[in-house]
Amino acid sequence: MNKNLGKLLGYIGIPVLLSAIVFRFVLFYFRSDGFSGMSMIFPLLAIGILIFALITSVFFAAWVYQDCKKRNDDGILWAVIIFITTPLIGLLIYFLRRCEMKQSCDACGHLVSLRAKFCEECGSKIERREEMKDMEMKRTHHINYIVIGAVSMILMLACLTGFIVSAVYGKGINSDINSNDRVWNMGAISMNYQSMKDGVWTLDFKSASDGFIAQEDMIIEDVETDSLYADISCNTVPDDSSITLYLVQGGIVRSFDVTSLSEPLEYPLNEFENGEIHVRLLIEGVEDTISKIHIK
Repeated sequence: MNKNLGKLLGYIGIPVLLSAIVFRFVLFYFRSDGFSGMSMIFPLLAIGILIFALITSVFFAAWVYQDCKKRNDDGILWAVIIFITTPLIGLLIYFLRRCEMKQSCDACGHLVSLRAKFCEECGSKIERREEMKDMEMKRTHHINYIVIGAVSMILMLACLTGFIVSAVYGKGINSDINSNDRVWNMGAISMNYQSMKDGVWTLDFKSASDGFIAQEDMIIEDVETDSLYADISCNTVPDDSSITLYLVQGGIVRSFDVTSLSEPLEYPLNEFENGEIHVRLLIEGVEDTISKIHIK
């Protein structure tokens, strides 16, 4: 009864748990505005890699555990090794080091090889039991564990291949600074401070990779009276470096070189519409920069 209950929980519980993880991720994806410009395919493939890698490890570790039980070896230890070293490496180590199958001596109880004719401990003749003969002949046991683990590994490799191909060819990532959608950054920035408080976007950074796009969404309440104010100072400006301010809303895109502002930029917003507007900074090599941008 307990065994059947365990199988039922495994067959139902694991799919329900995995479904809950995926559902939670989907909700988070849409609530976070699509991870700021990244296609849903990327995180889904990443989750697929993790889930199938976990399933592969679980079933291969379960098979190794059962195999260790037949060989009177430490199954828990080898199952842990499978998890730590990944299934492929772990299985290779296990097959190189696993113990041969043994049976206990009827006279003294000492474990001896199935091939032994006499006990190495007491010298008694070893009579091979029928169940040990069957065990030796039936070398492949718990084949369902191996099949599920192998299928999961194939699916994991498929997800990994899809992730790499999509990343290499740039599919699923929006990197167009003129886009009306959120933009995903593949670069990095060394940040001192960033905040959005009382409608003022403050960005203070040491350096950033070329082409890094910092962005914030702001609200235009009245296009007839609202203006965008940008106070930006770049303390370190190497040759051929710049920082450009972009305003994007619908089909309207406006850009301004704000690398060397002598005074804060003030730009009227009467060509836009009331509502959300994307405010972006394209960083190209400038360092030690402080910017404060707001609409009023």
